Amino acid sequence: MSDLRLIPLGGPSDPAGLRGDALRNRELLLAAAVGIIARDGASALTMDGLAAAAGVGKGTVFRHFGSRSGLMLSLLTHSEAEFQRAFLSGPPPLGPGAAPAARLKAFGRAAVDRFAAVGDLQLAAFTGNANPYEVPAFNVLRQHVSMLLRRGGLAGDADLVAYTLLATIEPPALARQLRGLGMPAERITAHWDFLVDALLPETP
Repeated sequence: MSDLRLIPLGGPSDPAGLRGDALRNRELLLAAAVGIIARDGASALTMDGLAAAAGVGKGTVFRHFGSRSGLMLSLLTHSEAEFQRAFLSGPPPLGPGAAPAARLKAFGRAAVDRFAAVGDLQLAAFTGNANPYEVPAFNVLRQHVSMLLRRGGLAGDADLVAYTLLATIEPPALARQLRGLGMPAERITAHWDFLVDALLPETP
């Protein structure tokens, strides 16, 4: 079981209280929005386009998110919550039940995959924050990585090493590597695996 709990990330479009068809519509809209961003970038996401992609009326989109900025906040919040659930309580190897090294490797791969889906939103949130390292969501990531490093037998300072590791998969770093330099995702995840193997002792 993880030492951490899922942190609340709700905002003005928090789905608390939604039931039945309303909740299903919201999940459908979020999934469609992620698909649009992954395919065409965040700039291509419009309220009209989302309604058409999800097969619902435009009014449904506005009832759930209020505005395009509300939609973007909901997307980032939803993505962060899903990522947290996956590594805190989801199935192994990302979730509990696998060895620390295997969980760390799965964490790196999941972070890269997440950037491919909502990277534009992550970049906007990261660069728009005066101190992104004080955001509660980042602290959950840092504490999780630090915990796995300790459990994996790291010889050094797990807290500082966690910062070092996470710096390699921060949104600006991934943007430069994937988009600026055209590196394949497999190269980045292989490097993450290399770092994990170098830091943690081999287990029988």
